[in-house]
Amino acid sequence: MMERDRRTRRTRLILGGVLGSLVLLGTVLGVTGWHWAFHDLPAAPTSASELWSTRREPSVTLQDRDGHVLAVRGPLYARAVALDALPEHVPQAFLAIEDQRFYEHDGVDLRGVFRALWVNFQAGRSVQGGSTITMQLVKNLILTPDRHLRRKIQEMRLARQLEDHLTKTEILELYLNRIYLGARAFGVEAAAQRYFDKPATELTLAEAALLAALPKAPSRLDPTVNLAAAQARAATVLDAMLEAGFIDQAAHDAAIAEPAAPVADTSDPNATAIWGHAFDYALAEAADLVAADVPDLVIRTTLDPALSRAAHEVIETVLDEEGEAQNAGEAAIMLLAPDGAIRAFAGGRDYATSQFNRAIQAQRQPGSAFKPFVFAAALEAGYDPSSAVWDEPIDLEGWTPQNFSGGFRGLVTLQEALKRSINTVAAQVADQVGIARVVEVGQRFGIRSPLPELPAIALGAAEVNLLELTSAYAVFGNDGARREPYFITSITNSRGDILFEHVDTPAQRATTAATARSMSTMLQDVVLSGTGRRAALPGRASAGKTGTSQSFRDAWFVGFTADFTAGVWVGNDDDTPMDDVTGGGLPAIIWQRFMTRVHQDLPVRPLSAPAPRTRSEREERLAAFYSDLSASFSVILADGASPTER
Repeated sequence: MMERDRRTRRTRLILGGVLGSLVLLGTVLGVTGWHWAFHDLPAAPTSASELWSTRREPSVTLQDRDGHVLAVRGPLYARAVALDALPEHVPQAFLAIEDQRFYEHDGVDLRGVFRALWVNFQAGRSVQGGSTITMQLVKNLILTPDRHLRRKIQEMRLARQLEDHLTKTEILELYLNRIYLGARAFGVEAAAQRYFDKPATELTLAEAALLAALPKAPSRLDPTVNLAAAQARAATVLDAMLEAGFIDQAAHDAAIAEPAAPVADTSDPNATAIWGHAFDYALAEAADLVAADVPDLVIRTTLDPALSRAAHEVIETVLDEEGEAQNAGEAAIMLLAPDGAIRAFAGGRDYATSQFNRAIQAQRQPGSAFKPFVFAAALEAGYDPSSAVWDEPIDLEGWTPQNFSGGFRGLVTLQEALKRSINTVAAQVADQVGIARVVEVGQRFGIRSPLPELPAIALGAAEVNLLELTSAYAVFGNDGARREPYFITSITNSRGDILFEHVDTPAQRATTAATARSMSTMLQDVVLSGTGRRAALPGRASAGKTGTSQSFRDAWFVGFTADFTAGVWVGNDDDTPMDDVTGGGLPAIIWQRFMTRVHQDLPVRPLSAPAPRTRSEREERLAAFYSDLSASFSVILADGASPTER
């Protein structure tokens, strides 16, 4: 009896020891397991806004003035679309194939997990996953996409935490807007635009099923690469939608009978060549307007894509026709609307060959294209277009400017001097009104580049860029009002949060309307019968001025109509001289062809300034007689100097 009791006590002690050891081991394993599974677990976001921008690759979308996409650098993140803005069959397609019990579970669907385990066990391989949409969101936006057991446990824990902080609507919206759907497109809106060239709000049932087919293997099922496999998976999605009661048999059968297919790629194969300079300029401007750490930007610009293409096409055509023969390798165009919006520009012939933006970055001498600011200063100082000045040899502190023709015309009016681009008159007028005043007028009109107070500034010896020179000319067409040029109308992220929005500011008075209109009349004369005749637009009033720098290194034409102001530069990047190319040659031809296309659908409108008075035949003969007589006297004073720039 006593022996039996001892054995009983010994057994109890052994069992107690084993149970204690198991408890201790369980405790140790539990603590260790907890540490193993969750020691590096990140905190679950407490708001949807934290997840909208997380894990985004740098991406920038460039849009035109109407919000149409011109080009994308990086992944395509389209603007987020709200759940209630989508057709019901879009979210239903994803729910049917990915998570039919989405509205019933708390982030982890244990029934789905066990079902997947059983199916995989029967198949002998992994054929079904147990991840909910919430778990997929965690995997894609918070954790790494590892397939290890520890990551799956973390996924489940964070999914439940996420459901504690976010509503089902927020979770599903995040999923639909952030899921990768192949072809560098993230979210249903980006994918709808990429594959079907339409917004997600217009997706058909068959198209929604095709998109819902892609998360399983977005690269392998990319419909632009493997359409048959994508459509087969889409049929499975439609079967799941029918089983879940989301659609009826008729809708199912109709979508099966006419499966969706991506439309032809509508992206412009020349997008880089056409929009490359614009993209670079937009990024440079955006860097000054928004914080540098925004992961994705949608930049809406002032560009008209048709006019921008026209600018590139005209440059390429004219330079192909005549550039090589005249040793002219590059050209640039700038087009401004009356409010200062940059409506179109071409920074060069080919962005792929050279990323240098000649419309914005190039600093070149404008030559006689600067003279309008000299004459504007004269008008402000009391001169008028009919004021007479002698075209004769002059010496300004050792500087003896010469005319392009090499001769002198004697007594001429300011209007005649501008029309014929007479250097000696411009130099004298600048000297008389004061170089400081000329510089001040140029700056007041919008030239931001340094303008040295030297006599040669009268003939455009300073360096400017095409944008600022074109903007300054716009003052003449806008009755003396100055509008600061701008390129970006708004910047948002892909969610639609506004980061910057252009605010229109009142025009600044650069000169009086009377001065601007007098200059406009004089510049019209340049086009009608002066050095800019090749820029004339048949049946439409225009005004402008030619310019050529020393040794034919730069040639310009800048002018305006009632609708737009445009500038053209032609030259070589290495600053080598062209073969006698003047502003009245290639630049005027490019300007005329481009502006003809710009205005082809616009009604004819007059300039605010009157056209120059047309002289009768008798007046022309008398003027020619007196000009020749005056020139004869002037020749006596000439010293035979060689011609210079016009």
